[in-house]
Amino acid sequence: MAKVLISYKILPSEVTVDLNLLKEKIKKELPEYASIRKFAEEPIAYGLVALIAHITIPEEKPGGLDELEKSLQNIEEISQIETLMVHRV
Repeated sequence: MAKVLISYKILPSEVTVDLNLLKEKIKKELPEYASIRKFAEEPIAYGLVALIAHITIPEEKPGGLDELEKSLQNIEEISQIETLMVHRV
């Protein structure tokens, strides 16, 4: 069973958002078939730090990417999501 690795750049809604709490919210909101491979932090400007989330989902899951992105967009502390990479692993 192949998996797909998706890397997202996630911008918090405000500079004051606690990234550790945001990571926990992301883990909680993910669909049950998705799992976090790792998180990284990328400084942007003026104290804003983007969160890079590497998430795996089963390749066979129809509509999995759309559902995953919708679950991330539902998190109040996230202002923007950018897909950096989609790769089969």
